[in-house]
Amino acid sequence: MYEKCKLCPNYCQVDRRIKVGLCGQSDKVRIAWSGLHRGEEPPLTGEKGSGMIFFTGCPLHCKYCQNHQISGALGSNMGFNITNEELSELMLSLQEQGATTLNLVTGTHFIPSIIEALIIAKDKGFNLPVVYNSSGYESIEGLTLIDPYIDLYLMDMKTLDKNVASKFCGREKYTDYILPVMDFITKTHPVTDLDKIRGTIVRHLVFPDSLKATLDVLSYYAKHYKDNCFLSLMAQFVPPLENPGFKKISEDEYDFLLDSLDYLGIEEGFVQELGDEILWIPDFNKDVPFPSPFADPNPYFLSLKKKYINQ
Repeated sequence: MYEKCKLCPNYCQVDRRIKVGLCGQSDKVRIAWSGLHRGEEPPLTGEKGSGMIFFTGCPLHCKYCQNHQISGALGSNMGFNITNEELSELMLSLQEQGATTLNLVTGTHFIPSIIEALIIAKDKGFNLPVVYNSSGYESIEGLTLIDPYIDLYLMDMKTLDKNVASKFCGREKYTDYILPVMDFITKTHPVTDLDKIRGTIVRHLVFPDSLKATLDVLSYYAKHYKDNCFLSLMAQFVPPLENPGFKKISEDEYDFLLDSLDYLGIEEGFVQELGDEILWIPDFNKDVPFPSPFADPNPYFLSLKKKYINQ
């Protein structure tokens, strides 16, 4: 499946066995961090945390990506390669660590390997709900492959505005793909039950000076998806490297958004409080990229890191 790769909407059709794609990655799974994270939406976090696997690389290259160190936005190749068997053992190790869910962060460009690892892990007793944590920049070809293995989609719906997409999402054509993606996942996962960790949570981050674009997303969501999904509205936009002069969302704007949710009849979901933005800028140079109260590294991940990096 890595030959003439069409796993993401870039459709670069590169043979990733011999050359990296626009995602910045070869056919070898590369991971940047794994462990328990207690900063996800509460049902996914549970008591001990969501079992995160952060994959290196990304089909998008958002200029202001909070995970810029590993996404490839600045050409980074942080992390290390692992085999599919090691990926399956990592999944099992997260389960043994007490994870509530398996949370696959930006795994689009490694879908075939993730599927193989899940099959291996399930044969050995893996039974956590599987969360597909995505930017929303997906191909239907890739989603069709991974969909049977996913319990819950944690899907960004970044914007429907091409100008906003160009400025903040790295690809203007993001807007051409997000609605087909949403239609696909709400068809295959039409009911969201967070007690059973099934269905779809739609994340939307409010971009600076883009309140109208956010309202367009909320309006479309309310009309087409609110009966199928839960909404997670986030206001923690923080440029990771420098301040380009963006204004933070004001309390009046924030209150207006809350009123808009009521007006649109969006009742199911989560809304991030103002003021905790800095907590979510990770540093993947560390064994624990997030503030220690929010995350614990996975022991097997640390052993792999020592094996491949800290020899």
